[in-house]
Amino acid sequence: MSGKICSMLAFVYLLTVMFVSPANAYAMHIMEGFLPVQWAVLWAVLSLPFLIAGVISIKRTLRDRPNLKMMLGLAGAFAFVLSALKLPSVTGSCSHPTGVGLGAVLFGPAAMSVLGCIVLIFQAILLAHGGLSTLGANTFSMAIVGPFVAYGVYKITQKLGAPFWLAVFLAAALGDLLTYVTTSFQLALAFPAEVGGFMASFIKFNTIFAVTQVPLAISEGLLTVVVFNVLAAYNSQELQELSVLSKEEVQI
Repeated sequence: MSGKICSMLAFVYLLTVMFVSPANAYAMHIMEGFLPVQWAVLWAVLSLPFLIAGVISIKRTLRDRPNLKMMLGLAGAFAFVLSALKLPSVTGSCSHPTGVGLGAVLFGPAAMSVLGCIVLIFQAILLAHGGLSTLGANTFSMAIVGPFVAYGVYKITQKLGAPFWLAVFLAAALGDLLTYVTTSFQLALAFPAEVGGFMASFIKFNTIFAVTQVPLAISEGLLTVVVFNVLAAYNSQELQELSVLSKEEVQI
């Protein structure tokens, strides 16, 4: 895939999102106070073991390779910027990219769960995007399911012999999509439809967000490939230390 073509697509994508997205939109992060208490607590408890594993993973990585601090910060910043961009969906809701695929490929899904949680805390406090009471649910969908799916897809496609750029694209795109499927699952559990129950509600939420989330996932995949192209060109040593690229691979 041509790096220039990817860069152009990413630039157009970012302009579209920034100018089309209204400032007062409600994003797909579940907003403050929206979930019943029992569900908010459940998702927080389920997220905790992953966060503990993530802290251990990050400490081990930085202990062995302290020079990767900037790369770790880049992965967190990438997720923060992308997940803060909001695109209007149908019925007054919004969708947004997640940015978790980059960190998952670089540092693994456990480390990305911690970075994603930190991103969600900052967004809840600074941008009123999501909420502290719903932090567990949002962490589970965006910072746990998304990175684990992205990492799994990346590893599987690599084993199947897919080109590196394709593995990165699929990891980022499917990690994004499964985040939203998980959020729809969470909302359907908390708010089953009067007619049809959980399944009817689950289908409804997925249908609502699919309108904008599918093209967003594709765009996020392309943008993540662009970022990896840049990293491969200017930070190849770090990528080799993370076992993302071999010495023979200097371009995606």
